Amino acid sequence: MKIGITGATGQLGTLVVEQLKKLGYNDNLVALVRSTDKAKSLGIEAREFDYDNPEILEKALNGIDRLVFISANEIGQRARQHKNVIDAAKKLNVKWIIYTSLLRADTSTLNLAGEHLNTEQELKNSGLNFTILRHGWYTENYTASIPSAIQNGGFIGSAGSGKISSAARLDYAEALAIVITNEEHKGKVFELAGDESYTLTDLAIELSKQTGKTIPYNNLPEEAYAGILLQVGLPEGLAKGLASWDVSASKGDLFDNNHQLSKLLGRPTTPLAKSIREVL
Repeated sequence: MKIGITGATGQLGTLVVEQLKKLGYNDNLVALVRSTDKAKSLGIEAREFDYDNPEILEKALNGIDRLVFISANEIGQRARQHKNVIDAAKKLNVKWIIYTSLLRADTSTLNLAGEHLNTEQELKNSGLNFTILRHGWYTENYTASIPSAIQNGGFIGSAGSGKISSAARLDYAEALAIVITNEEHKGKVFELAGDESYTLTDLAIELSKQTGKTIPYNNLPEEAYAGILLQVGLPEGLAKGLASWDVSASKGDLFDNNHQLSKLLGRPTTPLAKSIREVL
């Protein structure tokens, strides 16, 4: 049995490879990546994987039985690129696809939801076996800003008092490994999020506690937040995206209390305090 992992050199993909190795699947893994040179450190077979080239996709998926389909990172291009992957998987008779979607993609106001929903529908129409793992936010999406928050004496965003049920990437990676190695999960849709829900004010309080410094959370209008992100050098699309995603968080789109992720893991998800501590 061959398990292919798209984006295997990315932040999530690398962790998925590690988790599958822990389960004893070392010789069964194939990294599906843009750069096979970059994948050498993974210690597994690597194949070139180009979302825009059907011929390369078909070559890469040859002999793959199960596919960990981590969504591509080109926002605005993903619906088309994902369809290319699904079409190639169908042609090569991939037995089962596990796709990383977005938490409550069918009701979310996040502008990321449309492409994920489109991909989910393509999977349902493909006739292939599939499982959809709808991921909530990664805690790292916010803890990555901790160094600048400490430096600037404040944490900024546009999430208001919206609760965020995030989990560490490692939690999601472990869940992916658990799902793809158990056929009982075929045909299911999981809404995955962290056990703990917090506001960005809560995050700032915990950060202040751990650093011994007063680091407040300053809530800004969407345009003002995007403007600051532009000023510090982020591309316009990403700056506007981050600000709009925070606004969606303020509407509850990143909150979930069903604990499906911890049930899959058989343990609690990583606490916010621990994720902060790992950055400091």
